[in-house]
Amino acid sequence: MISELCIFDLEARSASVLLRYDGHIEAPNWHSDGYLIVNGGGRLYRVSLEKPDLVEIDTGFALQCNNDHGISPDGTRLVISDKSQTEGSCLYTLPIEGGQPERVTAQVPSYWHGWSPDGKTLAYVGRRGGPFCLIRCPFEGGTETIVSDDYQHMDGPDYTPDGRWIWFNGERDGQVNLWRVQPDGAGLQQMTNDEAVTWFPHPSPTGEQILYLAYPPGTKGHPAGMHVTLRLIGAEGGPSRALLRLYGGQGTINVPCWSADGSQFAFMRFVEEHP
Repeated sequence: MISELCIFDLEARSASVLLRYDGHIEAPNWHSDGYLIVNGGGRLYRVSLEKPDLVEIDTGFALQCNNDHGISPDGTRLVISDKSQTEGSCLYTLPIEGGQPERVTAQVPSYWHGWSPDGKTLAYVGRRGGPFCLIRCPFEGGTETIVSDDYQHMDGPDYTPDGRWIWFNGERDGQVNLWRVQPDGAGLQQMTNDEAVTWFPHPSPTGEQILYLAYPPGTKGHPAGMHVTLRLIGAEGGPSRALLRLYGGQGTINVPCWSADGSQFAFMRFVEEHP
């Protein structure tokens, strides 16, 4: 497999390849110090924007990291989802430069997706006796709060920059749409209503628009190896617009990927293999 780590520039409305890798890497985060973080083969890597190359990050015992990882608002901590010491994915935090992980979630499986703008709370999804639900807890660990669980499946929770809303994708009656809810579970609103299967909403740092991934109608789950579209929708909903069609899906924008100023975002695409 060939993976292309790409940057999309909103003003130019064009994508460029930062790193082409003969192997599988996924899910870029964007650090304000000028580098991206991706995962591959259970490890995490730092990729400089100036001299792009894969530099492994020390994650201690955590050597089965999946593609649900991210950076604290102040840029000093990294959150990972790993199952090296548990039966399912568990959340840990560690210094941004690498180091020994500190466990956050007592219950598994837990898959991270969002960090509150004040740095105090993590938003994630997990199974707690039923379908995947939306959960939050203090970033250092502690009591979980189930924010919402009235769905066949939930995924991809990410905070707006003012902390007022958590956007997520939720499935009801077999259809996956984007939704938003206040962190205390109030004010639930459906934000899309079309035939596309919509996943992984990421509010921009300016709060004006939300980036998301659109699968073809009828897609089940969020598979890799699909022709998908990156789209933008306004912060209050309404019509969305297509940015780019690509070969990807799982791993393309699973986690927050905007640049700090909101002018660009990072994403993965993959070279389609033909027999």
